[in-house]
Amino acid sequence: MAHHKDAIKRIKQNEKQRTRNRHYRTKMRNQIKRLRGAVESGNTETAQTELRAAVSIIQRLASKGVIHRNQAARRVQRLAKAVKGMSA
Repeated sequence: MAHHKDAIKRIKQNEKQRTRNRHYRTKMRNQIKRLRGAVESGNTETAQTELRAAVSIIQRLASKGVIHRNQAARRVQRLAKAVKGMSA
């Protein structure tokens, strides 16, 4: 256990940030699951709206630093490819 005030404060901040980031990541994963479900069901309109929502969440997390920007770009690319592939 930390003995200094600044170390105690840092532990509290880290815990707060960890739970916030966890919430964001869960939200992102759930949105991706909804998108994949729409792609598998073959519903193009739903897939398009879910893709927009997913891209928005992913880019927001990358800007906050929750996920790396390259990971965000990779996820967006793969999801967009999946949606594009279903219309072809």
